[in-house]
Amino acid sequence: MTSVAVVGATGAVGAEILVVLEQRAFPVGDLRLLASARSAGGRLEALGAEHEIREATAAAFEGVDLALFSAGSDIARALAPEARKAGALVVDNSSAFRADPQCPLVVPEVNGDALQAHQGIVANPNCSTILLAMLLEPIRKAAGLRRVIVSTYQAVSGAGARAVEELRSQEAADAAGTEPTASVFPRVLSHNVIPWVQDFQEDGYTPEETKVRDEARRILDLPDLLVSATCVRVPVWRAHSQAVHVETERPLDPEDARRVLGEAEGVRVWDKNDFPTPREVAGTDEVHVGRIRADRAFPGGLALWGVMDQLRKGAALNAVQIAERILGVAGKAGRRT
Repeated sequence: MTSVAVVGATGAVGAEILVVLEQRAFPVGDLRLLASARSAGGRLEALGAEHEIREATAAAFEGVDLALFSAGSDIARALAPEARKAGALVVDNSSAFRADPQCPLVVPEVNGDALQAHQGIVANPNCSTILLAMLLEPIRKAAGLRRVIVSTYQAVSGAGARAVEELRSQEAADAAGTEPTASVFPRVLSHNVIPWVQDFQEDGYTPEETKVRDEARRILDLPDLLVSATCVRVPVWRAHSQAVHVETERPLDPEDARRVLGEAEGVRVWDKNDFPTPREVAGTDEVHVGRIRADRAFPGGLALWGVMDQLRKGAALNAVQIAERILGVAGKAGRRT
């Protein structure tokens, strides 16, 4: 059995990690739920029992085998090295270690071999990158990749609890005929879309858009891959979507693309005349893809539509799969369609 600490256990991703651990029958022995001092002393039900929430401190990792972090980059930078010193394997869901060459950045179905070089800390990629990498890797294997243009349509829950509450209040205001207000986002999100995920950089892109490019290059081991992303927040509760346009090195017709994507682990291809949406995909483990067609702008290229639950495969599930691979645990499927 494995002693497991979940850091950020009271947050949305932390809660999802606990669900995934139970659904996949991960061999948890001692379970430690760690959070801020404000939450310490409370109680939370997980894996069929009630547990006391403890403050996340360096001392809390004594005797822990696996530490699953989902508490933000500042907490990860401060405590992940302490957890590693205590002997724990750390899988971090924040951006703290994603650019660190000493820490593998891993989507197990895509570059699981990179885990062999881990030194105690493994970085979970950005959720939008996970979705994109899962779609690109089968295409890369079949036809190579030259250029990728992606537009993301990101659910509000990806921005945290305050963002979810803001959208709820905006929708209530709209329904009541009063003017909604915004503080988490620069515009009202209710009945709207916002082409902004984090503040703009000097080049006009956002950090989210830069992460998609840089992380995809690293995961796919294609440091010169041309990637341009536009990240958009949409008034959807859960599950991110992407419109992806791919220029391949060799022609790949849509039927062959459907075949190679359908054979890829963790990918579900929808019927030709059907397509996934966040409403159907929420709560599922797979990356879903539809509308696979020839790209009219890239000769021999492809256009496709992908959807993924960003709290599951985009965060919690990917982290648990990383732990399973390193620790030699055979996980079982959670919720699937």
